Amino acid sequence: MKKTYILPILFVFLFSKCEKVIEVDVPSIEPKLIIDATFQVYFDENPVSAKTTVKLSESADYFAETIPTVTNATVFLTNLSDNSVIDFTDNDADGEYEPINSFIPADGIEYELTVIHNNETYKGKATKVKSTRIIEVNRGDGTLFSGNEVEINVKIQDELGIDNYYYFDFSNNNYSVLEDRFFDGQEYEVPNFYSEDDIILPTAVNIRMLGISKDYFTYLQILVDQSGQDGGGPFETVPTSLLGNVVNTTNTNNFPLGYFHISETDTFTIFLDKEEE
Repeated sequence: MKKTYILPILFVFLFSKCEKVIEVDVPSIEPKLIIDATFQVYFDENPVSAKTTVKLSESADYFAETIPTVTNATVFLTNLSDNSVIDFTDNDADGEYEPINSFIPADGIEYELTVIHNNETYKGKATKVKSTRIIEVNRGDGTLFSGNEVEINVKIQDELGIDNYYYFDFSNNNYSVLEDRFFDGQEYEVPNFYSEDDIILPTAVNIRMLGISKDYFTYLQILVDQSGQDGGGPFETVPTSLLGNVVNTTNTNNFPLGYFHISETDTFTIFLDKEEE
């Protein structure tokens, strides 16, 4: 009977001796101010409306469960054509600053965003970028890997002779950017696929298309590739090395993250039913 228990005891002894706890030392970095200020002008609505929210937060350590919001900043916008000032306020203390008096960004006007936080001043400039309209949205029958994906196609008419750049928000944490290099002036169908994990049918899918500048296109291209599909939007996990167009005019070493941009935006809602599968 003694021999029956020798092998298990040896295994327990060996595994207990080989087991090690490895501690990973993740360096803590000074938090950076994140400025998410993508203004959207819904030009195809009657009357025209706009979303002009400035979202402020701070970068966090890698294992942090929450991203801290910034609720004690001063935020305002300056119309550089006449130096008129539009003040913003965070009424709900959630880090989202709205203009005290709503306004629609005008065509051809350069605006300067100013954020003052912890006695440092951050500034960025933007002019509204025009966009085309969404012609139609339809459900396709294409698939990718599993064969169970849902395909959505967005048809647009690109403007001839202009270098156009687009940002698509397909909802359900699906984002993409596109340039018209190969379809200048043509109708173009932009495909998007949802996996079974992305979407539960039946459901309504809200799609947004933003006209963006070349610089913002490059910025978003990197951002979407690195973090845009992780949930919550591309600005939820801004890489610490990715600089936007907002600068710290008080202390250049303490640079912010994020971007200030004004986009003409078109939207479309499509209802997807199980019966179409």
